[in-house]
Amino acid sequence: MVYVEDQSLKNLSRVLRKNMTKEEKHLWYDFLKKLPYTVKRQKQFERYIVDFYCHEGRLVIELDGSQHYKEDARRNDAERDAYLRKLGLMVLRYSNYEVNINFDGVCTDIMKHIRERVF
Repeated sequence: MVYVEDQSLKNLSRVLRKNMTKEEKHLWYDFLKKLPYTVKRQKQFERYIVDFYCHEGRLVIELDGSQHYKEDARRNDAERDAYLRKLGLMVLRYSNYEVNINFDGVCTDIMKHIRERVF
């Protein structure tokens, strides 16, 4: 497969990194950034940008706000997740609400999946 980087998506990735949601900042600064694994923010995979990507675990971490629960968004997320799975990636999705009320549980779940996929 030949991959050509889309400059507009690259620029959007930069903007999204600079304008993370409150929940993304919390997960990034209080957990993911401290991991002994490579985790990227707003990583581009062809026509998609994922919230977080752990290279060693080939793991995508998505935080979903309320807009993700509308019918169109659910279909788009399912299509995107299927595409990412075809690349050999596992996609984990957590709601912003879940990050806010059960941060430790979200972190524990992420770490469990990373360990399963790295070792």
